[in-house]
Parts: sequence; structure tokens; C-alpha cells
Amino acid sequence: MVKLNHYNLLFVTALLFSTLVAAQETEKSTNSTFESEEAKLAKATQNPVAAMYSIPFQNNSTFNVGPKDRTQNILNIQPVIPISLSEGLNLINRVILPVITQPYGDNGMNSSTGIGDISYTAFVSPKKAEKIIWGAGPVIQIPTASSADEFGSREFGLGPSLVALKTIDKWVAGFIINNIWTFGNLKENKFLFQYFINYNLPKAVYLVSAPILTANWNAESGQQWIVPFGGGIGKVFKLGKQPINVNAQGYYNAVKPDGWGDWQVRIQLQLLFPKKSK
Repeated sequence: MVKLNHYNLLFVTALLFSTLVAAQETEKSTNSTFESEEAKLAKATQNPVAAMYSIPFQNNSTFNVGPKDRTQNILNIQPVIPISLSEGLNLINRVILPVITQPYGDNGMNSSTGIGDISYTAFVSPKKAEKIIWGAGPVIQIPTASSADEFGSREFGLGPSLVALKTIDKWVAGFIINNIWTFGNLKENKFLFQYFINYNLPKAVYLVSAPILTANWNAESGQQWIVPFGGGIGKVFKLGKQPINVNAQGYYNAVKPDGWGDWQVRIQLQLLFPKKSK
């Protein structure tokens, strides 16, 4: 039988203590790695030309529309598909398929739901990170609306699009701008400008303001613009092994045409498919 003297006890105690500390440090390192990964994903979701596959589902509800103060709802399904063009360039394909619920429908009474015109943007963007991250390319309107006028014009459209952003420590800020002209019987001329400001907090939580300003240049003076102000909060997390980005935002329409609602709410769930590290 081995007898334990005080030297043996000190040795065993030191061994147990060092094992416990090592285990705690390993756990902290693992948790830190997970947090770091999610924090990087959070910043990647804030970059419109990040080379990452994703499928955002963005729901936009505008309240108190029209004479009976009803709600218009647009669910945008927005897959992002990056393609490598060369050693230095990516092609970031961004598609927006809107599922629209109009509060009054074609008869002006009952609500109706249908598909809107698809918007497709192809950003050519440098792979190497620069002080200003940018992308440029065409934006194309594809005539897929379920019915003309109610859910879209059902006209082919084309125009230029530009995105630029900068990351400074915890901040990510930039803008997307485009203008679309259609060439069918119904000639549209519509403008979009979205600025975005994100402040990243610990644990992959972030604050965001990303209003979408639009103008219909063919509308009468005083009826062209929708200019919202507001913001919200989001978080990136994992559900099992699947990274997910969620956020909720609220906006007040400071400038709007007659009959349009004062408030809108945006809720987004985005499935992320980052490249696996080799």
C-alpha cells in the first residue's frame, strides 16, 4: 500500500488544480472561438458584397395605408450567390423576389396576395479588402408580377447600381444606390437609396439603421418620395450548426405620398452559409 505524506498530497492537489485550470482555459478558448466566429459573421452580414452564400427572408409591413388604414405587407426572398470571376474579382448576385399582400387588391375592397417583379443586381467587387469596399454593376427588373399595376408593372427594366462601405473598429457603414428605367408600355423611372449604419456589440449583437429611401420620378411633385428614419437591433447565432442572422427594425416615414402609412416594421431572418475553413 502506498502511503501519502504531505509532499504527495501537495503534488496531487497541484496536479488536480492545474488540470482544472487547463480545462477552464480550454472552455474559455472554445467559447471565445465561437463568439469570434459569430462576430465575424455579423460583420459579414452587414457587407452587401461579402463573398458568402445566404438566404435572407425580409418582411416589411407598412401600417395605416389608404382610406381604411390597412396594412401592406411585402416578404422579400433575397438569395445572395457569390461567384469568383478571377483572382481579384467576385461577382455578387443579389436577387429579390417580393411576395406582396396589397391591402385593397384590384377591386379596391379585399386584400390580395401575389408575386412582384424580380429585382436582380450583379455587383462586380474586388476580392482584396480595401479602405473602401465597393461593388458596381447593373440592376435588372424582371417582369414576373402576378398582375400589372397591382403587384408591379410587368415591364423589363434596367439601370446602374453601386454599393460602397467602410469598416472602422465596431462600425460598418455604407450605402446602396440604383435607378431603374422600364422600356415597355408603362415607362417607370424609379430611384432607390439605402444607407446603413451598424454598431457591433459583444456576443454578435448589433444596432442597425438601414432605411430604404425611394422616389418615383414620374409621380407628381410632392408625391415622389418615401423617406423613413429609424433603426433596430439584431444578432447572429447558431441553431445547431446553422448560423442565423435575425434583426427587427422600426421606421417612421417622415416624407411620403398621400395615402401612404406613417410607420413600417422590418423583420429579417437570414440563413448563412459561410465557407468552411480548410
